[in-house]
Amino acid sequence: MEDYCCAEREKLEAWLDNHLEFTHTYFIRKASREMVNGWFAERIHSIQPSASKKNPLQQRAHQSSTDSTSLSASNILPSTLCFLDNRCPSPATVPSPAPSIPTRKISASEFDRPLRPIVVKDSEGSLTFLSKGDRQTVPVQGGSMMGEGGVSEGVSGSNVDHCARLLQLVKDVSSHLDVTALCHKIFLHINELMAADRYSLFLVGEDSSNRKFLVSRLFDVAEGSTLEESSSSCIRLEWNKGIVGHVAATGKLLNIKNAYEDPRFNAEVDLITGYKTQSILCLPIKNHRDEVVGVAQAINKKGGEDSAFSEQDEKDFSAYLAFSGIVLYNAQLYETSQLENRRNQVLLDLASLIFEEQQCLKVLLRKIAGTILSFMQAQACTVFIADDDSMNSFSSVFYMEYEELREVLVAPKRDCDVNQIDYMYAQYVKNTMRPLNISDVTKDQRFPWTRENSDHNSNQIKSLLCTPIRNGKKDKVIGVCQLVNKMDEASGTVKAFNRNDEQFLEAFTIFCGLGIQNTQMYETVERAMAKQEVTLEVLSYHASAAEEELRELQVTVVSTVPSAQSLRLMDFSFSDFDLSDTETTQGTIRMFLDLNLVQNFQMKYTSLCQWVLSVKKNYRKNVAYHNWRHAFNTAQSMFTLLKSGHLQNNFSDLEVLALMIATLSHDLDHRGVNNSYIQRSDHPLAQLYCHSTMEHHHFDQCLMILNSSGNQILSGLSLDEYKTTLKMIEKAILATDLALYMKRRGEFFELTKNSKFVWEDEQHKDLLRSMLMTACDISAITKPWPVQKRIAELVAAEFFEQGDKERRELNIEPIDLMNREKKDKIPSMQVSFIDAICTQLYETLAGMSKFCSPLLEGCQKNRQHWNRLAEESEKGLVTGLV
Repeated sequence: MEDYCCAEREKLEAWLDNHLEFTHTYFIRKASREMVNGWFAERIHSIQPSASKKNPLQQRAHQSSTDSTSLSASNILPSTLCFLDNRCPSPATVPSPAPSIPTRKISASEFDRPLRPIVVKDSEGSLTFLSKGDRQTVPVQGGSMMGEGGVSEGVSGSNVDHCARLLQLVKDVSSHLDVTALCHKIFLHINELMAADRYSLFLVGEDSSNRKFLVSRLFDVAEGSTLEESSSSCIRLEWNKGIVGHVAATGKLLNIKNAYEDPRFNAEVDLITGYKTQSILCLPIKNHRDEVVGVAQAINKKGGEDSAFSEQDEKDFSAYLAFSGIVLYNAQLYETSQLENRRNQVLLDLASLIFEEQQCLKVLLRKIAGTILSFMQAQACTVFIADDDSMNSFSSVFYMEYEELREVLVAPKRDCDVNQIDYMYAQYVKNTMRPLNISDVTKDQRFPWTRENSDHNSNQIKSLLCTPIRNGKKDKVIGVCQLVNKMDEASGTVKAFNRNDEQFLEAFTIFCGLGIQNTQMYETVERAMAKQEVTLEVLSYHASAAEEELRELQVTVVSTVPSAQSLRLMDFSFSDFDLSDTETTQGTIRMFLDLNLVQNFQMKYTSLCQWVLSVKKNYRKNVAYHNWRHAFNTAQSMFTLLKSGHLQNNFSDLEVLALMIATLSHDLDHRGVNNSYIQRSDHPLAQLYCHSTMEHHHFDQCLMILNSSGNQILSGLSLDEYKTTLKMIEKAILATDLALYMKRRGEFFELTKNSKFVWEDEQHKDLLRSMLMTACDISAITKPWPVQKRIAELVAAEFFEQGDKERRELNIEPIDLMNREKKDKIPSMQVSFIDAICTQLYETLAGMSKFCSPLLEGCQKNRQHWNRLAEESEKGLVTGLV
């Protein structure tokens, strides 16, 4: 049985040896920590010498690396990396730029590495700051997790101490997040693992164009070197060149016994330093994705002139670097995240500068240009503002040079010659809505104007970056930001803008677009408010009564105003057909006098007369029914309910005043069309109000007249009385919208039906005032039949006119009520109107006060007449109102 099991085990092992990829993936998925520790215990040799036997130089080097972990990466990181140069403190201590000071405290070049894009396009192609997470699964790579060097089997289990020491070394570096300090710690550990004379450690870097290179974090350092000494020099190597570049590109180790016999070896360093390189062991450092993140190199194995690195050195070196690569990758991720956080803070600080100014476009553009110049290190910045009225021009241009940064907060001392600004590139960017980056304008032959003006451009512009500024919806270019000649701080020469500059400017212009749009909107609103003020002044002048007409009415008032009895103002059967316009205005004055409104609120006769005449003037004469006469009749009906209906004593003086003003003003500036027509015709009034469009407009006109000079009949009220009165007027006028009446009448009918109406309850009285407004507005249905029939003809004429407009302007078929061709249905529609709208309302009012019963009686009599006409119309005996 044992022989059978051994044979099967041998077959299984042979199959696994022939299928290494499966073996690897199975180990990754199934191996426990105990299995990994056991694997180490069987395969790792003991490490000599121990930590306790270090010489003083080694102890100082180790102590230096331990103490240095608290140092900021930015204080020791070489400037060649362009990550965080020596001018800037660490990310944790960087103060935010003061919003009021545009001078540079940070440069865009410090972020010149392949960070996550600031602005990306979403699924719809729109620019956004949010990007999808990296959801790509990490491919499982074949090969040993210990690196290319792998370790052989067959090692005795007596090396448990060696494994424990290696695990201790790995644990020692696992918590490091400072890349430079980590590299020095790795150097100390490598020196403990093997005996070499010199060590170097290179990390893989990428510029903003994703071109890879190698930069040294440790170069040619020896045993006992401190952290400062190890990181003092910095060398940049090209990808796939030399021994280090070859290892980085291929991901395979190199063990060279004689460096001078290898063609990839560069002996220049030896010639400069006088040091002779003999043997080299160079291994890649890989992350968990099996990607090369660095290269470690040991030079000249100790032990004699001809000593070379052994196979065991390869295995030990590879085993340690397998774990060091993961730790190093994590530290780089942390450094990158810190840099991205700092970059985001920079963008927020830049945005705060813009949104401080939202009132003046010139001040905003000056701040935008100054901020971009100081951050991007460009020679000049031009901001072009697009002209909405023209596709090929700009409405304004702001230009600033780097030397003017000290003048950002004040007006520029010199004027810029706009004619000298080259706007062709900006026009191209505006039309294409895409950024433009030209490394050398003099050599770029894509644009005809470049060839035509080559001599002129060569003296001014070399490198250029131009980006569109979009509106809030990002569907329209409202401006263009153009930078020219990026300056190299070290040499002072002009260099090209890179992808990092493009990303920053693209992100920054999003904030610029919002700031410019908000400022333009603010300026537009200010101009609109100024125009509105002028318009109101003009309207107030033209809406006020003529002086001659005012003097005539004042003279009449002073002498005598016709009594309510002589004008029959207290009769429910009142008709205005026999009254002149002058008598209607006199009748209005009489109603205010008899209701004691003039006396109670100290109204000036002059103001009352001018207000009445102004209200009359603001009703359109070309409207058949909803004109001044309808308003006067509505006010007379309210006067009759208050006086003859004995309701005045149930209302306060303020309520009576509000009801009389509301009835006279409830249809001010009526256009002869209803709310439905206003909405369907996309009239500007429909944009102001979402419901009860015309009723809101009537109230606005009422306010305008009340506030106009000479019409201030409410000047005798206290502030609280004034606010209360206006609120009641507004509610009363809005109540004349039959749609609102239909919503609220059920509550009113229920209260009165169950005898739950309480006069002291303000909500109940507000509901009653609304019902009274509707009762007075439609009171024509209660008039004697001849009057009612004549008014019905006026209403029909107005409705038919709207129906004609709907056919002519909206290309729709009007409803029967508005259809001139359906005039024979008027009697039946009147019957339906009385049944659906009028009867129950007048029955309820008559139930509240028997003195209001004439309204119900008149309505019922007119229903009989309309019903008779409807029956005759069905028989063909009459047509329409005949």
